[in-house]
Amino acid sequence: MAGLIFYKLLAIFLAAVLGWIAGRMRWLGDERSGADPSRVLSNLAFFLFVPALLFRTTARLDFGALPWRTLAGFFVPVVVALLLVYAWQRWEQRRSAQRDAAVPAVRALAASFGNAVQIGVPIAAALYGEAGLGIHVTIISLHALIVLSLATALVELDIAHARARHEGGASLLRTLRSTARNTVIHPVVLPVLAGMAWNFTGLPLPAVVDEVLVLLGSAVAPVCLVLLGVSLAYSGVHGRVRGAVQLALIKLLLVPAFALAFAWWVLGLRGVPLGVVVMAAALPIGSNPLIFAQRYATLEGEATAAIVVSTLGFVALAPLWLAILEWLH
Repeated sequence: MAGLIFYKLLAIFLAAVLGWIAGRMRWLGDERSGADPSRVLSNLAFFLFVPALLFRTTARLDFGALPWRTLAGFFVPVVVALLLVYAWQRWEQRRSAQRDAAVPAVRALAASFGNAVQIGVPIAAALYGEAGLGIHVTIISLHALIVLSLATALVELDIAHARARHEGGASLLRTLRSTARNTVIHPVVLPVLAGMAWNFTGLPLPAVVDEVLVLLGSAVAPVCLVLLGVSLAYSGVHGRVRGAVQLALIKLLLVPAFALAFAWWVLGLRGVPLGVVVMAAALPIGSNPLIFAQRYATLEGEATAAIVVSTLGFVALAPLWLAILEWLH
């Protein structure tokens, strides 16, 4: 287990280091001449690779075969954590008169969205075998669909409210209409809705279309890791460590604690489903919060630092959750 975590984390860090080297060497462009490679990579992921992954996942999902009770054990605590952090950040925003409307949703996503693929898949397979991996892959299939879509709706609602205040107080109907339009016509939500529409037709994806979607979707992980390194090279993490540590502690301690309590006491999960749910909730912050932050030009440095801090912290805290699960067993 320790060796597995080490090698997966080493691969992630080396990929990010290559991105950092590319940024430091200005291989992707020099910001002094107006280039913004972080933004370019982020837009590439957000407008092309992530939509391809989301559309294919949704279009192929068998909703009738999903283990809904186990999925609830993961997603209910994660969504509750996201909403609690969002509410806390909204309160902090009002108290400090901070004006960036996207801050609460960006921090809420960072505190709740885990690295379910690069780290989660090998850990689920090593700890729980084929049965556990099957459950974890099912969680992955809905992870971005649920969590990213919710964060998108929240941030678009806040931006619409801020725009209405700036314009002198738009009507509630106009604000809701603007929020709905910007939430639906969005590179995260629109592919999900399109994928669901295709799914309901019962038709298989044409072979060539499926192959294109596989190629584009497989680029999400490497591009996001390179983006992480490039962001470190251009912006660094100076002055952002405190916020990053707060987000990392929420993700590594509070979210899995919520998941364990809800899955054990409320849903009565035991054995492999309980273990998969808790370890999936305990994963470090994934790369999607960074491209989400880049999308809204908000807290990019903090999101970058939070990913690094939580990934390092996972090495120390994963054995704690495994020990608790073993004790419960």
